[in-house]
Amino acid sequence: MMLGGLTDAIDPQKLLETFGMLGLFAVIFAESGLLIGFFLPGDSLLFTAGLLASQGKFGLSLPVVLVGCFVAAVLGDQVGYLFGKRVGPSIFRRPNSRLFKQEYVVKADEFFERHGPKTIVLARFVPVVRTFVPVLAGVGKMHYRTFFTYNVIGGFLWAVGITGLGAILGNEIGAANVDKYLLPIIAVIIVLSIAPAVIEVLRHRRAARRLTEAEAEAMAAQLHEDLEH
Repeated sequence: MMLGGLTDAIDPQKLLETFGMLGLFAVIFAESGLLIGFFLPGDSLLFTAGLLASQGKFGLSLPVVLVGCFVAAVLGDQVGYLFGKRVGPSIFRRPNSRLFKQEYVVKADEFFERHGPKTIVLARFVPVVRTFVPVLAGVGKMHYRTFFTYNVIGGFLWAVGITGLGAILGNEIGAANVDKYLLPIIAVIIVLSIAPAVIEVLRHRRAARRLTEAEAEAMAAQLHEDLEH
């Protein structure tokens, strides 16, 4: 039963069919700032909701979906920020578990260091990172007013932007073709969503390999120098 519920939460169309707009808003809220929500399908869910709402399926109203997703995204990040401000440091020192891994924190922290305050906007479009960034901001890297400003901007661009794109496509393909194109579209969105994470992993592996090679060369040079003396 629990496995079935988890599957429904990951399948965008099934989630919308089963839980409607309340389920949609709950997932967007959880994925935006609750650490347990990092595995949820934010991008594909928003796009699917917009596409299906444009056809009035599952009782979805496009204006309500757009406003609700925006509010849920902003509130989710606000909760993540406040959570980080209160208990973030102790949480981030905990050992790895099935749901929590230190590498998630490291990736989000590196993202933060690289992009500064605009991370709050950019992270919206990177799965996993978008869940941890508001918590890291609350730990002490950003003033609340700055965070709130970028949070509202990022929440609007992400929630309204992706949902709106889904609605535009839904109007283009029409109700008769929604079921035909929905699964391939979701598959493409998922691939595009995980692409930044894959690129980041490959970049880290290349950096680690270069570091290892440099260390080996340094050790060989040191050994050669010791032998000469």
